[in-house]
Amino acid sequence: MRRILLDTDTAGDDTIAILMALKAKDAVLEGVTINCGNVGFDQQVENALYTIQVAGKSGKVPVYPGARRPLLRDWRNAEDVHGGDGMGDSHFPRARQRPEALHAVDAIVEIINSNPGEIDLVEIAPMTNLALAIRKDPGIVKKVRSFHFMGGANQYLGNITPAAEFNTWVDPDAAKIVMESGLAPTMVGWEICMRHGVLGAKELAAVGKMGTEESKFFLAVNRQVRRFMKKSYGMDGTVCTDSLTMSIVLNPKVATDVRRRYVEVDNTEGPSRGATIVDELGVLGRTPNSDVVYEASQGLFRDMLYRVLKGGRV
Repeated sequence: MRRILLDTDTAGDDTIAILMALKAKDAVLEGVTINCGNVGFDQQVENALYTIQVAGKSGKVPVYPGARRPLLRDWRNAEDVHGGDGMGDSHFPRARQRPEALHAVDAIVEIINSNPGEIDLVEIAPMTNLALAIRKDPGIVKKVRSFHFMGGANQYLGNITPAAEFNTWVDPDAAKIVMESGLAPTMVGWEICMRHGVLGAKELAAVGKMGTEESKFFLAVNRQVRRFMKKSYGMDGTVCTDSLTMSIVLNPKVATDVRRRYVEVDNTEGPSRGATIVDELGVLGRTPNSDVVYEASQGLFRDMLYRVLKGGRV
């Protein structure tokens, strides 16, 4: 049984990644930690709690609020992408479950130390919580079973600046700490999500015909994302970054081409802030520190996603 600890800035597709983890046959979601990012922090906490309720798991998965701002700098949120509430402006009711008093950083350290070699750490947010946890107890990096993160881009345009993907751009200082910590990450970049994690109009129509609570929830939380993608990319669809990442965690066969590479995060000020530099040719002479996903199976991913949206398990 896989044991997942998920760090998120809960909006849109983050919620679907949570649903996938909760619907997994051979995995248990040990906890959800909240990091600053997509929308207002307290709203992100509520979004995680409500998603757990949608899955029928209220009270069974703790939610730990964490870093309300990046380590060193300010940022702008992504409400234009996800809506003011991060859920397509759905304005769902307040969840019954309440967040834990324990800070996310302390929860990360405690959960990993209490379960050495058993925790699959999944990062679908900026890495502030994780960087602070590593600074508090560097020893946790050797006790994690695996670490996957959705972030960065490999030789590809960013989605917040020409060079950077949103998660790494929000807190590049934290991302740099994590990437240099020895945690041995698997990187699922923005370009992989744009190639293999997009649902177009045809697929979204099929989701609409499912008629389940999960499918209705999916369409609601992605409503504003669909409008944003059409306006910004000229594409009628939604991109499933975080759920694609979670599908790889749950079924490694979804990642069809993974290569060991050295990856460095640019945390300098300027136009390259937050860029992930993947040393494809090994010209920097540095020891590879990451497994980078180069290709993924769109078919396997969609099969897993559809099963969840139909109310099934994966």
